[in-house]
Amino acid sequence: MKAKQLIEENNRKRDRLTKENEKYYSDMLVYIRLQLTLSEQQSEEVLMEMLDHLLEAQNEGKTAKDIFGLNPKQYADEIIENLPKEKKRQALPFISGLALNIISYMLIIRSIVILIGSQFKEITTTVYPLTSIIVICVILASISFGVWYIFKIIKDSLFLEKQNNKKDMIKAGIYGSVSMGIIIAVSKLMPEVGPSFSLSWWASLLCGCIIWIVGYGVKKIES
Repeated sequence: MKAKQLIEENNRKRDRLTKENEKYYSDMLVYIRLQLTLSEQQSEEVLMEMLDHLLEAQNEGKTAKDIFGLNPKQYADEIIENLPKEKKRQALPFISGLALNIISYMLIIRSIVILIGSQFKEITTTVYPLTSIIVICVILASISFGVWYIFKIIKDSLFLEKQNNKKDMIKAGIYGSVSMGIIIAVSKLMPEVGPSFSLSWWASLLCGCIIWIVGYGVKKIES
């Protein structure tokens, strides 16, 4: 089965676990899946084997601790060490698709802002490619760091007897606010440099839709 099919099958089978075993196994599952450099296919195959093994043991009256030990993080780390890395050619579509989606959304939002805003005041349609590229790079960097930071928060919350979800949400919210503030500040304060051209609202919308379609195609290649 492909990775997506394995994930769906895993979700169905996990419902058969007891509450204690489900908590133990789910922490290891999330911890392993958050290792984005690992082969998704191999990771899901190993997770399915672990789940099948746990379900068999559960039917015999055993718990996850009996099967995998008292230190699930250590057990998961040992599994991670033996899993192959994701091939670069398989990771590239994901990264490319994400970048294309961000650019397409920016162009579509820009077209809406110009279309609506022009009803109240004159809005310039001039675009400075160099300035736009810098802003896009800041956004991509912010998202990349944000993904790493949120994954770190999730990892730190795993394998604990009591999880402080409220504290984790506050941390994520603070980062989101700071990140958004930085992006807005860069967008407003960044000087307009280099060559420029006019891009009307409909041209911006058209370009955004085309880029979104290309990004969707890249995602299909990934899947």
